[in-house]
Amino acid sequence: MLKTSFPRSEISVLLLEGIAPSAVDAFRDAGYERIDVRSGALTGGELIEAAREAHIIGIRSRTHLDAEVLKAARKLVAIGCFCIGTNQVDTAFARRRGVPVFNAPYSNTRSVAELVIAEAILLLRRIPEKHMACHRGDWIKSATGSHEARGKTIGIVGYGHIGTQVGVLAEMLGMRVLYHDIESKLSLGNVEASTGLNELLERADVVTLHVPATRETEGMMGAAEIARMRDGAVLINASRGNVVDLEALREALVSGRIAGAAVDVFPVEPEGNGARFESPLVGLDNALLTPHVGGSTEEAQNGIGREVAEKLLRYSDDGSTLSAVDFPEVTLPRLSSDTRLLHVHENRPGMLKAINETIGSSAANIDAQYLRTLDDVGYVVTDVAVEREAGLQLGEDLRKLPGTLRSRVLF
Repeated sequence: MLKTSFPRSEISVLLLEGIAPSAVDAFRDAGYERIDVRSGALTGGELIEAAREAHIIGIRSRTHLDAEVLKAARKLVAIGCFCIGTNQVDTAFARRRGVPVFNAPYSNTRSVAELVIAEAILLLRRIPEKHMACHRGDWIKSATGSHEARGKTIGIVGYGHIGTQVGVLAEMLGMRVLYHDIESKLSLGNVEASTGLNELLERADVVTLHVPATRETEGMMGAAEIARMRDGAVLINASRGNVVDLEALREALVSGRIAGAAVDVFPVEPEGNGARFESPLVGLDNALLTPHVGGSTEEAQNGIGREVAEKLLRYSDDGSTLSAVDFPEVTLPRLSSDTRLLHVHENRPGMLKAINETIGSSAANIDAQYLRTLDDVGYVVTDVAVEREAGLQLGEDLRKLPGTLRSRVLF
């Protein structure tokens, strides 16, 4: 019996962790009806049970899709991470099962950049200490150690999407902007590239970190690096929690070596609202701590909802994997009158030949074909001019080829 190409009304979408309504609206507007929306994260058996019938799963940062969950989700076609990071997904295992993973690397950029600039101003004005003093009934009205942002140097470590936006906003305040990145980047405006991290730390009045979580960035701001910062400088970390040695930072803050710090991300964070938060920085008047809210604005979350939902819809409806994380990227035109065959397979010699021989044996005419590979996986998309039943039969034939990981037919 031939497997059918699923109509949108029968595709099951599971959205966890209170994903923005803009994502739900996007799926409904596209004709998807089976949408299971949950406000919180799922774990263990509850997550496995919920994922078992899902074709598309959307999560944020607290739900972990490991190999055990992915094995149980036999119908799974695609995963959407409605955030920047994808560490909560075993992307290599997902790729080997023919499941692309999509994220939102841009939509919260402005929100994070605005928070960083706001924190820079507050720290330069020594507002955190004055704020805490007022709560204790003290009154510290003094200009000592309090500075304008104009004319100061902000050092941006990691000149990517967020780092460049921070630089643009900082220049609008009249700040000098210096950046350090491991790759050569095109500087915007009057931004200057430093010769290295050490030079940036020695020159900057404000150091702000915008790097990914890698082995190279883990602990990159340790005691030695903090010691290189200018006396009275301030440090901001809105990137990843394992980038800064918090014990070393605490020592520098307590001693007054640096004037203040703003930290939005931590090595260990509470599982959810109401859980206890612990950090070496708790209780320090010159430490401005926030609960990982850099991208937590309604504008950012709505943008993330739309961005990731659109990527999932493009893959579900047309097979496009543009900007997929750790999956072969194929940019495709919208599916029109042809039948589209999607074939994910082991990346080994002879697969394209076998696919084309299978299609050729049916006398189907190939109108267009796209191929990309990544590591151990290959992805071939073929548009053929055949009737529906012939297309379904081709899908079945392709599914039987040795080395096939997943095969779909779109109309």
